[in-house]
Parts: sequence; C-alpha cells; structure tokens
Amino acid sequence: MKLHELQYTEGSRREHYRKGRGLGSGNGKTAGKGHKGQNARSGGGVALGFEGGQLPLWRALPKRGFKNVNHINYATINVSALERFENGTVVSPALLVETGLIKNERDGIKVLGAGTLTKSLTVQANAFSKSAEAAIVNAGGKIEVM
Repeated sequence: MKLHELQYTEGSRREHYRKGRGLGSGNGKTAGKGHKGQNARSGGGVALGFEGGQLPLWRALPKRGFKNVNHINYATINVSALERFENGTVVSPALLVETGLIKNERDGIKVLGAGTLTKSLTVQANAFSKSAEAAIVNAGGKIEVM
C-alpha cells in the first residue's frame, strides 16, 4: 500500500448535514427544533447544571474544607539531592531547574532536611526548614534566602 492509495473506511465519513435550508431538504423550516419553546429560540437552552428550578445538585451537596488564597505552593527539594554538586557551587533555582532536580519553581523553592550533606555549598532558595538549614551550615556551606 502506498500513501496515495489510502482511503477512508466505507461508512466512516458522512457528509455534513445542512439544517434549515428549505422544505425539500427534509430538515427545513424548524430545523429539527420543533415548534416554539425555549430550545427553539436563538441562544435558547438552559445553563449548565440547571435542573428546571429544582435546587441544583451542586448547591445541595455539602461544602467541605477551606482554600487559602494566600497559600504558597513551594517546589521542594531535600538536602540529600544537593550532594550531586561540587564543593563551592552556588546552587540557585535556575541551576536546580537546569539539572532537572525540580521541574519548575512554582511560587518558590523550599529546601527540606531529609538525608545528609557532606559538601560545602551556597544554597539560594525562598525557604529552608530548620533541619535543612542546620545540615547545610554544619557541612560548611551558606544559605541565602531570596
């Protein structure tokens, strides 16, 4: 079979049906919308979730929880992941994204204290846990809060 021999399967394609194009078309005049009423009108129909005046399900179900609009969604990284860098490296958010340790910065980067660190690094991030801060300083490194 060659590219110019390709064809659609029999019955898989149907010609576009033109509604409201005269009585002879078989679907003229009301164009399948019946006579009068809300759904026959231009722009007619009901809103998504409307249940004919009955209390909608989305209003009847109980609401749970709380969404804090001021929540900061940090991209997190553990101290053990910083072990891959050489001594004296300045570990910036751009370097973390470039090396693939984090996918994107989100609202900022937070360094967590899981694992151990033996190398002296300068780590730049938006937030540090107390254990991460201690691990970096104990290894001879510095932290820089951005």
